[in-house]
Amino acid sequence: MKSLRFKISLIVLSFTIKAFAQVPFDGDIKNNSLAVSPDEKIAVASYSDSTEIKIYDLSKAELKTTIKGFVNPRNILFSPDGKLIYITDSSLGYLMVYDSDNYQLIKKYPVGYGAFGTAISNDGKQLFINNEAANTVTLVNPGTSEVKNIITGFHQPRQGVKFNPDNTKLYVTNFGNDHITIVDVKTLKIDGEMEGFKKIRAISISKDGKTLYAANSGTNELLMVDIAGKNIIHRIQVGKDNYGASLSPDGKLVLSGNKIDNTISVVDVKTNKNVQTIKGFKEPRQAIVFSKNGKFFYVLNNDLSVDKVSMANYKIVQSMK
Repeated sequence: MKSLRFKISLIVLSFTIKAFAQVPFDGDIKNNSLAVSPDEKIAVASYSDSTEIKIYDLSKAELKTTIKGFVNPRNILFSPDGKLIYITDSSLGYLMVYDSDNYQLIKKYPVGYGAFGTAISNDGKQLFINNEAANTVTLVNPGTSEVKNIITGFHQPRQGVKFNPDNTKLYVTNFGNDHITIVDVKTLKIDGEMEGFKKIRAISISKDGKTLYAANSGTNELLMVDIAGKNIIHRIQVGKDNYGASLSPDGKLVLSGNKIDNTISVVDVKTNKNVQTIKGFKEPRQAIVFSKNGKFFYVLNNDLSVDKVSMANYKIVQSMK
C-alpha cells in the first residue's frame, strides 16, 4: 500500500511540475529581442508572446529556420566569438544555449522562474542574468557552466542590463522602483544607484563610459545621464511609449523604438534633439541593432518580421519575414 501511495505521489508531482512549467510568467509583460551575429550573417528574433524564435539569413534577407518550444522568450545574445546563442525564457526559468551552426540546444542553465535580461563580457567569461521574480542577478561562467554568484537587492530587473565599455561596471534597470543599479563587476557588490526615471526600458552607454542613454517610456523621453554625477542632464522628447535606446557605432545617434506610434526616433547626441522620425514599423520596441559599419540598422516588429533600414536616407530597404 505504501509503495502504491508513493508511486501515485510521484505521478501527481510530475504532473504538477509540468503544469507549473507551462504557466506563463507575467504574461502581461511584453518585450522583444533581436541579436545579430558578430559576422553579421544571421539575426535571431523573439517576441515574448510567441513560442517560436525566428532566425534570418541576412545576406539573403530571408527566414533561415525556426526554433520552437518556448513559452515567454525574453532576451537573446551571442557569445563574443559568435559560436553560441543564449536565450532566456521567464516561464521555463532557463537560460538556453544553442549552437549557432546547427541551432541545436547544447545546455540549459536553471536560473529560475523570471529569467529575463542578459549581458556577457567582452571575453565571454562572465554572463549576467536578470531574474525579475527573485529580484536577483545571477553570474554564470559559460566556460565551466558554474554559477559564480547570485546578487540580491534589485527590484524587478527585466531586460535592461549593460556592461560599461571596459567591463568594470554593470548597469541593471529596475522596473519595480525605476532605478538603475550599478554593480562593481570585480567585487560583485552594488556600487550605487541612479534615480529619476519613469517606466525605464532599454539603456546604452557611450564608448568613453561617461554617458548613459535611457528610454523613459513613462514620459516619452530619451534621457541622457551623467554617469559620474548619477544625474539626468538632458531630456529629449521622442514618440509615444518609447522602449529603445540603441547607440550608433560612432556614438553620434541614438535610436528609440516608439511602440504606440509605430515609429523610430533618431536623436542627435551632440545637439540633444530628435532629428528624424522614421515610419512604417509594427510596434517597434527595444530590439534595434546597428550594423558594425553604422550604415544600416535592423528593427524587429511585433510579428517577428525584421526591417533593414538605411542610415543614408532612413528608408526601409529590406523586410524579412
